[in-house]
Amino acid sequence: MSIPVLTGLLGGSFNPAHGGHRRITLFALDALGLDEAWWLVSPGNPLKSQAGMAPLKARLMSARQQARRARIVPTAIEQQLGTRYTVDTLARLVRRYPKRRFVWLMGSDNLAQLHRWKDWRRLARTMPIAVIARPGYDGTAMASPAMVWLRRYRVPAASIRKRGQWSAPALVLLRFDPDHRSATALRRANAGWAEALLGKDRDVAVRDRLTFRIIRPEEDA
Repeated sequence: MSIPVLTGLLGGSFNPAHGGHRRITLFALDALGLDEAWWLVSPGNPLKSQAGMAPLKARLMSARQQARRARIVPTAIEQQLGTRYTVDTLARLVRRYPKRRFVWLMGSDNLAQLHRWKDWRRLARTMPIAVIARPGYDGTAMASPAMVWLRRYRVPAASIRKRGQWSAPALVLLRFDPDHRSATALRRANAGWAEALLGKDRDVAVRDRLTFRIIRPEEDA
């Protein structure tokens, strides 16, 4: 019997991607024994304003820069799937890649608002969730409606490392040294980051390495 590939999924706007994304992903790879991680660069977050949102191409490029020389694959597969909500994206990925086992990675800031996500209980039943501590959010996350429901399903990280011996719902709480970097702070410090990154390649299509799909500049609108 073949051993399934264990893949972590970290979704977000990556507006822009930064060293904090990389650091928490590398930590999760090691803590959970993951083979690799996919960064799901979202075309648009239903819970976030689109004001100040850089083009998808620029955000994907910033993710690639941060993922260099690591077992991290940035992808804009949600645009190809045509999914708007995380619960639908995860269900489609499970069907599309039946030989993989997935773990949803999220910061405690997202756990604090998980109860606002569409069909969040169905999401929790789709794959295990690993929550990574974020400065300033742990208290709110631990008292959130989603955590009240998920607490009964808490398991140690070691259970994820034992491939094929767990099922969802399953919640893993991961703690490590806080990383205070944020995309918001980076945008405030460098409002023109996307234009500088795109440069003279602004009108050049980019290939999604996971889906082999061409993302054209006009699709960023």
